[in-house]
Amino acid sequence: MPTFAIVDGVKIQFYFDEHPPPHFHAVFAESVAQIQIDPTQVLRGSLPPAKLSMVLAWAAKNRAGLMNAWAAVAAGQKPMRLQ
Repeated sequence: MPTFAIVDGVKIQFYFDEHPPPHFHAVFAESVAQIQIDPTQVLRGSLPPAKLSMVLAWAAKNRAGLMNAWAAVAAGQKPMRLQ
């Protein structure tokens, strides 16, 4: 599971055996949330409220890059890191 980005200390990761809908995993300490890319929403899990707010805002702003990363992972390629 490569780390695609780090947002305010939260690791943004994709797994190579992913399934639809397009989503990523946000990991902070023992908290993990699975977040759909479009529309940006929590599918399952949780993060501390302040971290979740930052990650959701970042994801909405970087939707195109996240979808490109999802497509790369679906094709068996490593996604490019996003800032």
